[in-house]
Amino acid sequence: MAATVLLYFLLPLKKYKWVVLLAASYFFYLCAGFKFAAFILFTTFSTYLFALFIDKVSQNAKAKVKANKATWDREQKKKYKNKIKIQKRLIMALLLVLNFGILAFLKYYNFFAGSLNDLLGIFGIGFSAPTLKLILPLGISFYTFQSMGYIVDVYREKIAPEKNPLKLALFVSFFPQIIQGPISFYDQLAHQLYEPHKFDFTRFKHGMQLILWGYFKKLVIADRAVIALNTVIDDYSAYNGTTITFTVLIYALQLYADFSGGIDISRGVAQIFGIDMAHNFKRPYFAKDINDYWRRWHITLGAWLKNYVFYPIAMSKQFINMSKNIKNTKFGNTKAGAHIAKVLPTSIASLIVFLIVGIWHGANWKYVGFGLWNGLIIMISILLKPVFDFVLEKLHINPKSFLYGIFQMLRTFIVVLVGYVFDIAPSFSGAVKMIKMSLLDQHIRTGISQICNLGLGKKDYVVLLIGMLVVFVVSVIQERNSNTTLRVMLDKKPLILRWSLTLVCLVTVLIFGIYGPGYNPAEFVYMQF
Repeated sequence: MAATVLLYFLLPLKKYKWVVLLAASYFFYLCAGFKFAAFILFTTFSTYLFALFIDKVSQNAKAKVKANKATWDREQKKKYKNKIKIQKRLIMALLLVLNFGILAFLKYYNFFAGSLNDLLGIFGIGFSAPTLKLILPLGISFYTFQSMGYIVDVYREKIAPEKNPLKLALFVSFFPQIIQGPISFYDQLAHQLYEPHKFDFTRFKHGMQLILWGYFKKLVIADRAVIALNTVIDDYSAYNGTTITFTVLIYALQLYADFSGGIDISRGVAQIFGIDMAHNFKRPYFAKDINDYWRRWHITLGAWLKNYVFYPIAMSKQFINMSKNIKNTKFGNTKAGAHIAKVLPTSIASLIVFLIVGIWHGANWKYVGFGLWNGLIIMISILLKPVFDFVLEKLHINPKSFLYGIFQMLRTFIVVLVGYVFDIAPSFSGAVKMIKMSLLDQHIRTGISQICNLGLGKKDYVVLLIGMLVVFVVSVIQERNSNTTLRVMLDKKPLILRWSLTLVCLVTVLIFGIYGPGYNPAEFVYMQF
């Protein structure tokens, strides 16, 4: 990063500053291994060529319609446009199949082969699908999603295709986001990458502050909490339900600190170059329902799925007809039926989206369970909303009251924690056992004794507690001042206070951060996804 910052801002040729970012991105990527480069190059240049092809088909079609404006009637124009639309859709579909096919094969082949072998074994069939030694290129999920979002936007004529293949290569590989996102949209990020940016001290300062805050969350909190987490996960059956419950709570802290801390570092690096990447978190544990949680957690993945999966499904002819068919029945004429007809397409689409979210998280049935849990909760909450509103009214509960808001947050957090069990468990059946243990095997005294022997001492737990309180206080301040950032708020404070807070944070990371021999702080939870 330091070398790239110097080269970027000292390069006299402003027009080619983006080349420095491209060179840095590929140098960074090649450090992970030369064997990975072929995959990102294939995705980049296949996307580049197919986008140009789609655009060429569109431009030729428009020219032909214009040339035949006087001779074609309305029906002929409509028929021709539909033909071109199908042609463009087939071109796009081919690229999607190619790139998502590579991702699916590398990530899921062995999972499906193992599942097939287990199924065949039940029926006594001797055939066995071979397992393969496959590599999983760095950031393949993130750069595939980003590239395929670009091609869909070109197909929809939302954006014009990039004519320079090297510029598109930069959009696909930009090094701060390649490991774990955020997933960017072309129209939001690309122009920022290609425009020359002058050195701005305020941006540099804000970027460094964000990086430091990310280091605090990652090194002081996440990499300390993961020690206790891994101790339990390695042999969860050796612990009781109290310890399992504690482990899930620790995971909630560790996952948020690790993922949001990594994103803070990525966004901070980009900001130094004058590039504003999308926010990926908005205090998710303050969410008042599971829908709200997913609007606050991994925001860019949610936005990608909403644009390219949810809306195409929910607004498809099949789902619209489903809604109309329900409306035309006797049940559809009732108040409940009218509600079901209205929300059923969106609730089913939500379930499908979260099933995809679960599968995206990993090649294991436990992730399918994770997706189904979240999808079913959202589906039920949408379908039964009138019932919940009726109960609130009958109990004379003010849904806008402070206490009810706290109840909603706690309720949502518990639902989220159940989903997290599927994340940390070794398997789907293991997740079910861990949930059962948390409910039926609570022994607080024994649990406290076990918690004290998870690889962390009293001082470590004190550091985690203080770190959690710091993150909580900062989150409350941000929640109350959502129209600005904490860094902008700090700029208005006295110089001595600003420097004192910065030095305290820096010293805290240096003294209490988990790093050195035996630790790899470069590993992030979402790298595996």
